[in-house]
Amino acid sequence: MTAASAEIVETTEKLTAADGHGLEAFRAAPRQGKKGGLVILQEIFGVTDQLRGVVRSYAQDGYDTIIPAVYDRVAPGTVVPFSEPDRGRDMAYGLPLDKVMLDIAAAVDCVQGPHGVSVLGFCWGGGVIIRAAAELNLRGAIAFYGTRLPTYLDQKPKCPLLFHFAKTDPNSTPEIITQVLKAYPSAENHIYEAGHAFCNDVRPAYVPAAAELARSRTIEFLGRQHQAAK
Repeated sequence: MTAASAEIVETTEKLTAADGHGLEAFRAAPRQGKKGGLVILQEIFGVTDQLRGVVRSYAQDGYDTIIPAVYDRVAPGTVVPFSEPDRGRDMAYGLPLDKVMLDIAAAVDCVQGPHGVSVLGFCWGGGVIIRAAAELNLRGAIAFYGTRLPTYLDQKPKCPLLFHFAKTDPNSTPEIITQVLKAYPSAENHIYEAGHAFCNDVRPAYVPAAAELARSRTIEFLGRQHQAAK
């Protein structure tokens, strides 16, 4: 935490979705001077310690940040080890997405404020942000190396989009990137010399230079969207 970082408060929230389902969420917020709300959507592994660190980092940058435990829909409290990606994929891709959108909406409501809310997703969550942008009232939506992107391209986002692609990520081949940008020509997008999960600093795929650049671009994007909400 740098001298310029905000002092933050961490809480475990109990959220209730519109269908009555209860789920937990990890939240970190600056004590004062909130710039807006931010919902983080997980990778295939669940609410990992690494993602809790991501939540804290955006809170230190001034955002009231929350990550909902969407696996609570099928297996409450589950966090899948990084060594079990097949299990994680099976769980994530088996989630009832219509219901999960209700969980995301509850998280958005939790951090809603005068400057609006954005959503940011990694991997599985990086695809889901497109649907969230179409269905929810958001200021912006950011995807880090999203998966299954072509399955979301019939959605009509109502807010600006930012895509971070990785050059050697099999989930975002040149053909897939072309499809995404054809569907959303106004989206901001960047391609990094890296592979999938390049921002995850506890995995071998981590590429510090790419991760830092992507994060700085994300902060700039959030600043533009939430400044416009004032």
